[in-house]
Amino acid sequence: MDIDKKLHGLTAEQVRKKTAQGLHNNFNAKPSSSNWEIFRRNVFNLFNFLNFIIALALIAVNAWSNSIFFVVIIFNAVSGIITELRAKKMIDKLNLLSREQVTVIRSNREQKINSEEIVLGDIIKLSAGEQIPSDAMVLKGIAEANEAMLTGESDLVLKEAGELLLSGSFLASGKIIAEVTHVGKDNYANKLMVEAKTHKPINSKILASLNKIAGFTGKIIIPFGIALILEALLIKHLPLKNSVITTATPLLGILPKGIALLTITALLTSVIKLGLRKVLVQEMYSVETLARVDTICLDKTGTITEGKMKVETLHNISKKYSQKEIENILSAYMKQSQDSNPTAQAIRNKFKNKKHGLKSENIIPFSSDRKWGSMELEEYGTIFLGAPEMLFEKPLKEVQEAQARGSRVLTVAISSEKINNKKIVLPKNIEALAVIEILDPIRDGAAETLEYLRSQGVDLKIISGDNPVTVSNIAKKAGFVNYESYIDCSKVNDKELKKIAEETAIFGRVSPHQKRLIIKTLKKAGHTTAMTGDGVNDILALREADCSIVMAEGDPATRQIANLVLLKSDFNDLPEILFEGRRVVNNITRIAPIFFIKTIYSFLLAIVCILSGVLASVTGHNEWLLIFPFIPIQVTVIDQIIEGFPPFVLTFEKNIKPVEKNFLKKTMLMALPSALMVVFSVLFVYIFGNLNGWISQEISTVLYYMLGVIGFMSVVRASLPLNKWRLLLLIWTVFAFIFTAIFFRSLTEIGVLTGRTFPIFALLSLVSIVVFVGLEKLKKR
Repeated sequence: MDIDKKLHGLTAEQVRKKTAQGLHNNFNAKPSSSNWEIFRRNVFNLFNFLNFIIALALIAVNAWSNSIFFVVIIFNAVSGIITELRAKKMIDKLNLLSREQVTVIRSNREQKINSEEIVLGDIIKLSAGEQIPSDAMVLKGIAEANEAMLTGESDLVLKEAGELLLSGSFLASGKIIAEVTHVGKDNYANKLMVEAKTHKPINSKILASLNKIAGFTGKIIIPFGIALILEALLIKHLPLKNSVITTATPLLGILPKGIALLTITALLTSVIKLGLRKVLVQEMYSVETLARVDTICLDKTGTITEGKMKVETLHNISKKYSQKEIENILSAYMKQSQDSNPTAQAIRNKFKNKKHGLKSENIIPFSSDRKWGSMELEEYGTIFLGAPEMLFEKPLKEVQEAQARGSRVLTVAISSEKINNKKIVLPKNIEALAVIEILDPIRDGAAETLEYLRSQGVDLKIISGDNPVTVSNIAKKAGFVNYESYIDCSKVNDKELKKIAEETAIFGRVSPHQKRLIIKTLKKAGHTTAMTGDGVNDILALREADCSIVMAEGDPATRQIANLVLLKSDFNDLPEILFEGRRVVNNITRIAPIFFIKTIYSFLLAIVCILSGVLASVTGHNEWLLIFPFIPIQVTVIDQIIEGFPPFVLTFEKNIKPVEKNFLKKTMLMALPSALMVVFSVLFVYIFGNLNGWISQEISTVLYYMLGVIGFMSVVRASLPLNKWRLLLLIWTVFAFIFTAIFFRSLTEIGVLTGRTFPIFALLSLVSIVVFVGLEKLKKR
């Protein structure tokens, strides 16, 4: 079949037959989880499994009231599923807004279809910035492909008629028509699309900390359980029901299920909140990563500036050609060029009405690596359009003046020499014809946004393919503080770039490879990086950054690999997005000690109980034997008051201070004093009560109230400094605790404080308050 006939594309009947045969590209890698994955994550996990086993043990001995805790587990799982499904629905809906279609030719007519509707033999049209949806062979046109996703190399690969295009790569320049050669499982699309969308490892310090605790508790819970049940049955000689109840309580306490649920709920709530602000979060844990960002690398075009290029002036610097001739040359160049970047579109719009009738050949598209493009125009020779410093060694006066005004500058040049498009090298004999001055307006509010980010301790860097002098002057206009700290990356090697990456603020003439190298160097130096961009030349750096943020108006390729997509394409939304992450992580860090108190004291008391059993069996003195002092229903009721409502409310508080490091170490150290106070209270009341003839209910009553007081102090600490709403939250907590302690005492198996138990309770409460106040004062020093 000849090429012209092939270019007519498949007929509707051919498409129908191939679809029926399964020869279609039915592939859709959604960044959100499936309904089953959400259900499985919230139901079938280690925490729920261990709680389920404990609940079965309690039910088996008819300890129904102490099994109520599992209702909370079910409620948490259901609420987690509902929250995730709501977030998924929003993400999927927003994804539809940003989904790109593919242009195909069928029955000699162009139409746009979803990538999964492509069939074998389809004729597709692709241009710069688009991802190749399926393996194909070029039939017409010339382009350069970025195959870094496949090869790891950033060098662009020239694609002409007869060349193969690999799915998953991106067109960096040019425009081509190609025939699909592989679809579905037979091409690279499945593997590469998944890699391009979500395949960075989850970078969550909170999740990593919880996994450490889960791994530790998972290892000790079985031997602890065996030791405690044997102690209760064989040494204390308790009935089976009582033995199971006293064994279940510390095991339940060791599992930090509350903080795990609250973390996921808080992150998912942020996904929904950002979604309402038209920010598509494609990876839930990127919200936490955002909070830890201390360095943001900004792409100038479309970020600080509006990305709406407009040709301001054409400076004729040729002695041979008139202004009109140069305009005609530019008109011919842009009409026959396939470049579609914003700069090319601005030049095309300016000179599109000029008449020329000139034919061209040997077209070399503009590329972000080379920074220039060319074509041979009849009657003239080889015409070049590109960055002046890449075409000429000596600076042109008109270029310097335009750059000082903050304008983007391109040079039109000519040469009598031809270029070998298989081995592209600039000729030595090249003459400047004109300088094109292009303006890109600075976004409204950019100065305020930059200053606000800087005031919050975020280091800002600008990484751009433009001339560093131009970028510096634009940065100055935008209120960028370190606008004088810039470097021309085209004049430094990789080793030199690594040395100056941290100290330099503005990087000009950066290649895609260098952008990635800068991000990689900053990460290696210990920085958590975010990268903003909107062009195909930003892809490598966006993938390398800890968090990638792209504009919806940018190239579709960038949206495929971004963690977050700004659907309004507004750079000024960046502070709110960054601080939403800080709010979540700071609040979780602040309230986490509330949850870890129970984990620590349950672990320590379980060890004390086991050691007391060993001591009693060795000495024969059972009076030294300590049975775990709480039962599941008591802990469950207190949990709902201390660990339930207050922490959930506090996660919504505004908190934009920089995130502290060492989440697990910090929260454990904050929880330790309160946990030790619980252990001390248990031992003191147990010894004092036994020496003074207290019955077991009196001991349980004092300890129940002490657990409430110590838990309340942890809520107070998380609520400091107090304001009206936090004070109301504390009042609610006190009221809820007293109400349940009085009216649910038959359920919790406690009594009331009496004349001989109240003084001990008051004394221990006073000690707890003194310890709390003392530690708070030490912390402020």
